[in-house]
Amino acid sequence: MKLESLISEIHKKKSFLCIGLDVDLNKIPAHLLDTDDPIFQFNKAIINATHHLAVAYKPNIAFYEAYGLKGWKSLEKTIGYLNEHHPEIFTIADAKRGDIGNTSAMYANAFLKEMNFDSITVAPYMGKDSVEPFLAVEGKHTILLGLTSNEGAFDFQTKKIGDSELYKEVLLTSRGWKHSDRLMYVVGATKAEYLADIRKIIPESFLLIPGVGAQGGSLSEVCKYGMTENIGLLVNSSRGILYASKGKDFADAAAEAATVLQLEMKKLMQKK
Repeated sequence: MKLESLISEIHKKKSFLCIGLDVDLNKIPAHLLDTDDPIFQFNKAIINATHHLAVAYKPNIAFYEAYGLKGWKSLEKTIGYLNEHHPEIFTIADAKRGDIGNTSAMYANAFLKEMNFDSITVAPYMGKDSVEPFLAVEGKHTILLGLTSNEGAFDFQTKKIGDSELYKEVLLTSRGWKHSDRLMYVVGATKAEYLADIRKIIPESFLLIPGVGAQGGSLSEVCKYGMTENIGLLVNSSRGILYASKGKDFADAAAEAATVLQLEMKKLMQKK
């Protein structure tokens, strides 16, 4: 049902924007540092200013773990706020977990049940039994790392196995896993030229696309090769929205930056 809700939100808002809530205390406005929970207060203000423009929010878990117990509490309050006030919005725990089966089951319980995220990013390197515990959670989605936007992606992901690259083997193999209909995939925006081949393997799956903006990815190129009838894309922006201003107008500035992306997305959707 949540996927249907996501598609509905995309068409209602004319947007497939995902905002990455990657909060760095060294970058947020100084006046927030005097509050009891600067991370949550920052997130709350960003959400309040942008929820009409975004269809998903993606906290990167490392930015919360870095602050110990306080960071975890800020994360819990953030996801609780989203679920209470904006249950229609898709939430992603950008945790990049993936371990042997019983450990993955615990990670799945932590993020998809206990914290009630709609989805989690998962690393596929350990194979089927490290991913299926996440897929077993009904009503939730697992976002598999497919082809990432970092420089080191070429170390392994594009290496040939016979006549095919490793990332293609990952995509193909994952389609045979139990509950694979609950899979989404991460594909970096800086790898837009690969999307045509990727769509031949997973023609309808939703793709989470980081790397637009600060990392140099092109939104129009991503849409040219990756967009489906149901749009099929969640394009993430973090720094360009979160830190559009370091002043007390930071939330308004974030909304302005998000609006620029949303309007471009609207045009690309209309063109499609």
